Amino acid sequence: MLTHKQLRAKALRRTEVKAEFEKSSEEFALLDEFLKARSEQGLTQAQVAERIGTTQSAVARMESGRGKHSPSIATLSRYAEALGCALEIRLVRKRGTRKLASPAARASKSTRA
Repeated sequence: MLTHKQLRAKALRRTEVKAEFEKSSEEFALLDEFLKARSEQGLTQAQVAERIGTTQSAVARMESGRGKHSPSIATLSRYAEALGCALEIRLVRKRGTRKLASPAARASKSTRA
């Protein structure tokens, strides 16, 4: 029987699996942060649910990433607060992408043409 680590390595050798895994890695990294924080606080899903005004099953769906809908920023923020944390969202430029010109620079360039 394969361990989780061995199974993951075997699955990631398949191109299509690796592509899907990479697309989802950021989402799962955030879910892992929530799970780690909840564990560190010693809270159950039911306790978090009570603190944010929802059900244990809703928290379970959110933590699994398998719900039909992605949770809102407000819900994620309430969840973070229930864990004694703050939700921080940042926009980070991808590697290898160039900066877009500002609207003023684009307008100036088009008038020169």
